[in-house]
Amino acid sequence: MTDWTSQTERAREWFTALRDAICAEFEAIEREAGSTAGFEYTSWDRATVEGEAAAETGGGTRGLMKGKVFEKVGVNISTVHGAFSPEFARTINGADPDNPRFTATGISLVAHMANPHVPAVHMNTRFLTTTRAWFGGGADLNPPLPYAEDTDEFHAAFKAACDAHGEDYYARYKKWADDYFYIPHRKVHRGVGGIFYDHLECADASGWEANFAFTRAVGETFLDVFPRLVRRRMGLSFTPEQKLQQLEWRGRYAEFNLVYDRGTLFGLKTGGNIDAILMSLPPEAVWS
Repeated sequence: MTDWTSQTERAREWFTALRDAICAEFEAIEREAGSTAGFEYTSWDRATVEGEAAAETGGGTRGLMKGKVFEKVGVNISTVHGAFSPEFARTINGADPDNPRFTATGISLVAHMANPHVPAVHMNTRFLTTTRAWFGGGADLNPPLPYAEDTDEFHAAFKAACDAHGEDYYARYKKWADDYFYIPHRKVHRGVGGIFYDHLECADASGWEANFAFTRAVGETFLDVFPRLVRRRMGLSFTPEQKLQQLEWRGRYAEFNLVYDRGTLFGLKTGGNIDAILMSLPPEAVWS
């Protein structure tokens, strides 16, 4: 089995640098709005899970900001390793009860906005190893009050990123996002989509470099396009009815993340930090 230690470290360094760049940009937006809000960072260590020896198992840092524009935004980074429970190992690519070891490093971001005209957003990228090694991630836009202009710009940006790395990437990963970010019990999509990919496997070092380059492009594209959308909408006035529409939509978002989201389940099953895992939930929501 290939030793992916050096690649995991390179990915970890990139995810940390991306976190720093995103947080700096979001804080700059708050300054433009006359706010002094900034990110507060809380480090955590991963807890061992049943069947593991007590040992260093990694951890992460939760970054959280509550401001004038970003009502609640979390940007988390983590690098963890250990062993899956036998039952959970059967659900993970390349893991099995006889070889349940894993490593995982990544960045995860969710932003809930104060102004309902500004779309909420989710982005994450990650690198995992079991008996296999692969990248996953994506970004999707979640506007309570959709604007076709914003949706088209978001998708065009990620299409360009995909096209530079694989001619079929955008069609495949857009469809994957459409299928994944769907709430079956509501029969609605969570938002207006984006891209989602998983199990982008690395057969060797050259394959890893190609997949890492694509994953970096996803992060860079997000950093480029989303702040533009925020600045475009954050100064618009809104009505109480529009705010209520946002709060009702947030209820749908919470339902998806608690019932269907793979990342939530992975964090809970592998001894992750509860506050970091559930930072994706909105600060306020209503169910009518």
